[in-house]
Amino acid sequence: MEIIKRRRPSEIAGGFFWLCHPLPVCFHTIAVFLFALLAVGSVAWTGRSWYLLVLIVAAHTSMQLSIAVLNDYCDRRLDAASKPEKPIPRGLVRPREALILGILLIAIMVLLLLPLQPLALLISLLYLACGLSYNLGLKSTPFSGIVFALAIPLIPLYAFAAVGHIIPLVFWMIPVAALLGAALNLANSLPDLEKDAANHARTLAVVLGEKQSLIVCSLLVLLSAVLVGVFTLTRLVPALLVVVIPTLVVTSLAIGAMFLFFAPTRPAQVRKIYFYLMVLVCFVLAGGWLIGALF
Repeated sequence: MEIIKRRRPSEIAGGFFWLCHPLPVCFHTIAVFLFALLAVGSVAWTGRSWYLLVLIVAAHTSMQLSIAVLNDYCDRRLDAASKPEKPIPRGLVRPREALILGILLIAIMVLLLLPLQPLALLISLLYLACGLSYNLGLKSTPFSGIVFALAIPLIPLYAFAAVGHIIPLVFWMIPVAALLGAALNLANSLPDLEKDAANHARTLAVVLGEKQSLIVCSLLVLLSAVLVGVFTLTRLVPALLVVVIPTLVVTSLAIGAMFLFFAPTRPAQVRKIYFYLMVLVCFVLAGGWLIGALF
């Protein structure tokens, strides 16, 4: 890939756009928006509710953007060898600019969190610590899945803590969200499996291999579905069976179909589609359960 020495404004703008990993950040923003909407709706809706909703989403989005930007900053040397098309190796964004932007986004996150409950700031800092530890080295180890398993459950906890009203359902969501987070991390690693192996990165996907990774991804989501079913049937989390049962059926069928279609030796582009479909399945499972439990 040709390195750009003189940058046009359009090239700089495009570089910063892709530096922010727009699609993954969009997924996180959608998730926090839905949880924030539920959290704000769980208390009396007032004129301040929209203000809270915007702050909750904006603060978390700023943090996700900072993690995304600093991820590319930390990986800039590896990317120069294995992913020369990325903004920093191409010269569209200079390393120092990425570092400054990442730090600035963290500062914006903190400022946006100050008007919210102090617990929301603490949870966000824990999430940020998980993200930065991932960037600074855990990404290339089998422990990367643990980072996601710890971080993803913090999203609903953060949203409800921000409005000062944490409902019992949030705590039951922690094990389900942890399993889904580990599955998403593994699925996200699959497209880069060969490149990571060539660079001697020991991600969980590299350690397991493609076939075993697909099996583990499927099992993690199915185990999440089992937990949702157990919580519902035992009334630990009262929910409408007419909503939860179809959700579990659709989830199980989707995971089965994906496992059969996305057989090993598929190219990286197809494995990327697998990741996006896995995100969709996780949204369906979590969303269906929440709808059944809250409405």
